[in-house]
Amino acid sequence: MSRFLGTETEYGIATPSRPELSPIVTSTHVVVAYAAVETGARFRWDFQDESPLRDARGFDLRRYRTVPVVNSDALGVANVVLDNGARYYVDHAHPEYSAPECRSAFQAMVYDAAGDVILNRAAADIAELARQDVSVLKNHEPCPPVKIYKNNVDGKGASYGSHENYQYSRDTDFGVLAASLIPFFVTRQVVVGAGRMGRGEKGEEDGFQISQRADYFCQPISLETTLNRGIINTRDEPHADPDSYGRLHVIIGDANMSQTANLLKLGMTALVIDAVEAGVDFSDLKLADPVAELKAVSHDLTLTHRLTLADGRELTALEILAAYRDRVTAGDAEDERVLAAWDEVCGLLARDPLAAAGILDWPTKWQLISSYMERGVPVDDAKLKLIDLQYTDIDPARSLYHALVRAGRMRTLVSPEEIERAADTPPADSRAWLRGTVVSRFAEDVAAASWQSLALRVPGGLARVGIPATDGATEAELGAAVGAASDAEALVAALEAAGLPVERVADQ
Repeated sequence: MSRFLGTETEYGIATPSRPELSPIVTSTHVVVAYAAVETGARFRWDFQDESPLRDARGFDLRRYRTVPVVNSDALGVANVVLDNGARYYVDHAHPEYSAPECRSAFQAMVYDAAGDVILNRAAADIAELARQDVSVLKNHEPCPPVKIYKNNVDGKGASYGSHENYQYSRDTDFGVLAASLIPFFVTRQVVVGAGRMGRGEKGEEDGFQISQRADYFCQPISLETTLNRGIINTRDEPHADPDSYGRLHVIIGDANMSQTANLLKLGMTALVIDAVEAGVDFSDLKLADPVAELKAVSHDLTLTHRLTLADGRELTALEILAAYRDRVTAGDAEDERVLAAWDEVCGLLARDPLAAAGILDWPTKWQLISSYMERGVPVDDAKLKLIDLQYTDIDPARSLYHALVRAGRMRTLVSPEEIERAADTPPADSRAWLRGTVVSRFAEDVAAASWQSLALRVPGGLARVGIPATDGATEAELGAAVGAASDAEALVAALEAAGLPVERVADQ
């Protein structure tokens, strides 16, 4: 099957001139400011198809039986559906960018990077509004300039997510999928970890580690995403035909600046899921204590720690990843690209972890930090934590990552121009094309939107258009019909004629 995938990134946010301000308030400012300045569109998110408390193990903890009605202007729930088909909104105390549905790991990597463009534009909008002494929120003073970070920890005990999503066949046994992926998720951090100064949830122990997220997981499997996190998250919210598909919601990854790390995070995982669905057996790689090993791997910068398997064997993280590598196969040229990168970086890491500096995030960050320590800066010096933070600043003018790119010391896989295009244009080959195109062309007529539907204002009421198939509603299928539509009613008629389900609700 075509495996659609994508990312969700909760960005860190700070207001250096007003550190006492609530991040809930400032996050709302940056979402609403983008909507007001960049798109001019405000409409609510359609929660009708949401089920965040349904568990893949067969039960539902939902707290309500009806669809919640959420005021899209309320503090902390601001929401924008973007021209590229993504969702940009406030999640807890963070601005979150949820990328559109993509057909390949490379495409998903590009659309993940497009989120940085969106957030940088929002930060620029906030700065300009502050200069004009204008607030986009009623009864709130203007938001001061903000800094946005693509990281996962605040240094005070909180961790926020960089999630991945992978569509899989409902015929796949979820228990087998989970068991197959746990050793992989524990060990893939040596390739895709973002690096972090501090160990423990509050960074109470000095030192550097491989992963930003490893210290925040406490059980192998769980439905929770903010507390009692599990290496495998069991949320069963497919955003597609629930009888045909599931959506693996992965919460254990770090937020990556490195394009190679992001490609591998998505591509390696998709290949392992492919193998599981093809019947490949990974049961011999089961770990005796995966939660303890998750932290042990993250804290070992030499990559020599030997993980204890359930059968008593001891293997390093790279040896376990090599076992996965031997059992996955490429289905197309995109997969071959992932496998080539997988082989390259694991070879470098086996030779010397710092040999992967300039390609992967954590070795690059560790090389920067260790160079200061070699010059006498003590491990507990706040300057080292500042280097950690500045690496993840998404503003190219201030970011250490972007400075390395400009200096030719960090590999990139795609041009800034292509990422800019992805910030404004939806993928042509998924249903994200219809979502992005409609909210761009018919913004004033959109009453609500979600991953699976668009509600448009038409004469006499609303028309809710379903877009259930992730591989449908593409530019090839609907480009001519949508392009010919002169207004919302004509658009709905064209989509209905093309076979999309339409539910009409008359004005009361």
